[in-house]
Amino acid sequence: MLKTKSASTRIERADGLRILVARFRGRGMPASRYDVWMPSLGPSERTLRALQKGTTSWASFSREYRKELFLDGPIDRRSPTIKNHGQKSTLRLLKRLAQKGNVTLLCHCAEDERRCHRHLLRALIDGQ
Repeated sequence: MLKTKSASTRIERADGLRILVARFRGRGMPASRYDVWMPSLGPSERTLRALQKGTTSWASFSREYRKELFLDGPIDRRSPTIKNHGQKSTLRLLKRLAQKGNVTLLCHCAEDERRCHRHLLRALIDGQ
């Protein structure tokens, strides 16, 4: 099962594998709050800051974040046959792990924050 939580919410056994999907780990956040940190699954610094400053809408942020997850990287220019296409393989892995056990995607946003990329990421993984 794939779930989402705030990284500051109480840790529970039912969380299973806790993955911090934020670009920044967070000042003072102990590594015991998560099992794996995957900063590449967080929005880019530019996209995140635009949302935080209010210079982009939630709809624009959502589109840009989804696009960023599938951007080709420099490694793709060196591999003419097999392309990485951003995080596609990672998203498939997370979906498979969630089918086998509990996986919780964590972010620094408040638990009740509806406009958080962790919800977009969950929906994207579920749709894979």
